[in-house]
Amino acid sequence: MTKRVRGGGPNRSHRAYRTIMRGFRGVVALAVGLSFLFPLYIAGVTSVDTPADVFVFPPHLVPDFDFQPYTAMWHMAPWLMYFGNTAFITATTIAIALATSVLAAYALTFIEFKGRSALFMLVLFVLMVPAEALLIPNYVILHQMNLLNTRWAQILPYGGSVFGVFLLRQFFLSLPTSYWDAARIDGASHLRFLWSVALPLAKPVLFTIGLYIGIGSWNSFQWPLIVTVSHQVQPIEVAVQRLMSAHSVDWRRLSAAGIMATLPLVVIFLFVQGAIVRGLSRGEGLHE
Repeated sequence: MTKRVRGGGPNRSHRAYRTIMRGFRGVVALAVGLSFLFPLYIAGVTSVDTPADVFVFPPHLVPDFDFQPYTAMWHMAPWLMYFGNTAFITATTIAIALATSVLAAYALTFIEFKGRSALFMLVLFVLMVPAEALLIPNYVILHQMNLLNTRWAQILPYGGSVFGVFLLRQFFLSLPTSYWDAARIDGASHLRFLWSVALPLAKPVLFTIGLYIGIGSWNSFQWPLIVTVSHQVQPIEVAVQRLMSAHSVDWRRLSAAGIMATLPLVVIFLFVQGAIVRGLSRGEGLHE
């Protein structure tokens, strides 16, 4: 005689509810993602449209695949030089900012000294200072250091990241104290523990901070425009602005320039998005 399995109905309805909610969240996430991507898509379509389709309403959603604006823009400026300047400035800024963030966050977490909490509050206070308020002091300092109109003038002011210090400190606080106790018993110094234990575990967080700093550095416009005058050291955003001033009515070429400046960031994000998601999901930390 077959026994009846009780409780199947509620369990089945619970699974159905979870499936419906998962599908609803997926639809909402897709809608939000498309709303952010739509302007970029329109810019891409405009860059390969014919002149007659640029100003049609509603917007032209199917491109004409006319790549003449890209070839024209490519020959109007030394883009390889601008890309090289931007890549060097971005990579160097990320390296310096990560190094300073790691050392500062580690010291504020594992090294006992008087006034540590007050110093951390002071670091967080920097987040409340508008970036515009630091333009003149930074300019004066770089002028006194004879670094104006150089790539280093675009790197050094961003060589420290309060966001990076905060995020790394929160991660280091989540590490079990037994890790440091075991390393100290084995005779490991602070630098050894940082290099062999803390940093390998913090890789997802480092990816997140690096991408955050990299996007800001790649898209930086106001500061490079202020501290540089030579094309030899200027980044791509300044070049795009100069072309906008010269071709303010040619939206196809301006869209092509914008796509060329943005595409590298999109490609990099597609490669590291997994590490970014893992870094943002580490908020719960590690537990013993």
